[in-house]
Amino acid sequence: MKLFKVVLACLAFAAPLGAQAPAAGPTTVIVVRHAEKEAEPAADPALTAAGSARAQALAAALKDAHVTAVVSTQFARTRLTGAPTAALAGRSIEVADARAPDHPAALAASLLAAHRGETVLVVGHSNTVPAIVAALGAPRPAPICDAEYDNMYVVTVPASGPATVIHAHYGAASPVDASCGGMR
Repeated sequence: MKLFKVVLACLAFAAPLGAQAPAAGPTTVIVVRHAEKEAEPAADPALTAAGSARAQALAAALKDAHVTAVVSTQFARTRLTGAPTAALAGRSIEVADARAPDHPAALAASLLAAHRGETVLVVGHSNTVPAIVAALGAPRPAPICDAEYDNMYVVTVPASGPATVIHAHYGAASPVDASCGGMR
C-alpha cells in the first residue's frame, strides 16, 4: 500500500499523457569554413601556420559563447579548425560526413534534433557553408571565394518563427580578391 501511494504521488507531478515537454530556447549555430589549408595535391591537407592561428582566433572569439558541441566534416582541415574550440569547451568533435547525400539539409536536421536550445560550432567548406546556413532556415549567404577564410555566420533558430543570421568576421582579414564576386 505504501508503494502505491508513492507511485500516485509521483504521477501527480508528472506531465499528463501526450503533453509536450517545455520548448527549448533558441538554437545558435555558428557556421565557419575551415581555416587556411596546405597546398593541394594532398588528399587531406592539414592547416598552414596561418590556418592554425585562425583556428586559435576562432576559439578565442567563441570562448564566452557557451559552445556545447563542435561539428566538422571528416577532413583534417575542418577537424583541426574546430579542435581549439572543442578543447576550450571540453568537448570532442562530432563528425558529419560531407559526402552524405544532401549533406547540408541532413546536417541541419541532425543539429536541430540533437542540440535544440544549445550553441553549436559547425566547421564546413566553401561549397557547403552557404547551403548549411540556408538549410537552418536563414537567408543563404553569397558564395565563398577560394581565398576567403574569415567569415562567421551566426544563425539563430528560435523555437518558433524564422531563423536569422548575422554575418561576422574573425581572425586576420582575408585578402580582397576583385575577381571574386562573393567578396565583401
